[in-house]
Amino acid sequence: MDPQDQEDQDEDTPGPVSDQDASLGKVRNRNLYLATMACVLGPLSFGFVLGYSSPAIPELARISDPRLRLDADQASWFGSIVTLGAAAGGLLGGWLVEKLGRKITLMFCSLPFVFGFTIIIAAQNVWMLYVGRLLTGIASGVTSLVVPLYISEMAHERVRGMLGSCMQLMVVVGIMGVYLAGLYLDWRWLAILCAVPPTLLIVCMCFVPESPRFLLSRGRRREAEEALRFLRGPDAPVEWECARIESACDEQGSGFQMSDLKDPGVYKPLVIGVMLMLFQQMTGINAIMFYAENIFEQAHFKESDLASVIVALIQVVFTGVAALIMDRAGRKILLTISGVAMAISTMTFGVYFYLVSKPSGAGVEPHADLSWLALASMAVFIAGFAVGWGPIPWLIMSEIFPSKVRGVSSAACVLTNWSIAFLVTKTFQDMMGLLTSAGTFWLFASMCVLNVLFTVFFVPETKGKTLEQIEATFRGAPGP
Repeated sequence: MDPQDQEDQDEDTPGPVSDQDASLGKVRNRNLYLATMACVLGPLSFGFVLGYSSPAIPELARISDPRLRLDADQASWFGSIVTLGAAAGGLLGGWLVEKLGRKITLMFCSLPFVFGFTIIIAAQNVWMLYVGRLLTGIASGVTSLVVPLYISEMAHERVRGMLGSCMQLMVVVGIMGVYLAGLYLDWRWLAILCAVPPTLLIVCMCFVPESPRFLLSRGRRREAEEALRFLRGPDAPVEWECARIESACDEQGSGFQMSDLKDPGVYKPLVIGVMLMLFQQMTGINAIMFYAENIFEQAHFKESDLASVIVALIQVVFTGVAALIMDRAGRKILLTISGVAMAISTMTFGVYFYLVSKPSGAGVEPHADLSWLALASMAVFIAGFAVGWGPIPWLIMSEIFPSKVRGVSSAACVLTNWSIAFLVTKTFQDMMGLLTSAGTFWLFASMCVLNVLFTVFFVPETKGKTLEQIEATFRGAPGP
């Protein structure tokens, strides 16, 4: 059963909706949900990659084998080189999704996941660890581009927000899973576990169709109708939906040209998409997640590895909440709430580090009594990020671009996201030394304030609109 009822659709969908309502009333979502479950094994693998460094770095820093032992600088590269690979993977993915399609690209990116973790498992020196992390980063970059596009092009407007948020939900499930497994497994066995989801991804993707919009953009109408019939159920009027998509494709033409950047229907969503990715990473989220255990150790919190698991669990819960309410609350309000929560929490975290850096007059360090503040601030930050700035930039990226520039524009967004992620994660320890721990978190707080202002003034609401209606909004024309 759809998570939205008929009244929600009547209220939220602009323009004439009678045909749209008639069509959606006959839709059955079972196969759509199954297809989404198959493709989000990619983000689950991606989450394993992101979370792997947190339990692995402390172990590799004290390992007895000098060939594999990481010093502080090597640990920084081990954590951050994933983002360089992901930036390259974003560019590669933008080309692959247009040449091979969404389904084949997603199956292809399973290979560097598996090969990367295999190299880590067999590592005999630090450079093999780097190569393995780089390969898994490339796979993560491709995944972060293709999965949002694939889900948004399969899903209809009533459930697109919920299903699109499943990507981030599975990322954080992967992070929590690897944190939890890291309590019991050493770094090699942990890498073996991380290779399981991408292996399953290849198998499961054999049973789901290609994106109907991609098929129609290639003139493969019969295959597109079969894909839609699989995704919408036997009673849905798939011919009507195909005609609507084809009409929008005909208006746009085919193939990206540099002259398209003069079109407000292209450059406006591109600027918004890139800025969303920039602001997402400038909150410091990846630096915080990569070095979660280290942060708690510096905050003098006992059982830092357990604290990281608790934080990851909070992220899973609130990302799940965001997915459930996304198509009711809307993207814009959740982004605003998220930005405010993160600004408050990072400001408080900065205050905590400032206080613990000052010895008390009696010569007793205050951090023993304030360690709860570090965990509370981290929990609020993660919860805030999870309900808005975690899933929504990826969701909006998948919604706002015209089909003919979707691959190129998404590649620009992914490249921005992971390039900034690299800069933040690689320089995080340096920032902590230069600005102090307190100053670093206050810098992140100022970025969160800018996030809120950008959301209020520039981010459009896409709730309840078809992809074609969203495209028409940027062109200043009524949607189909």
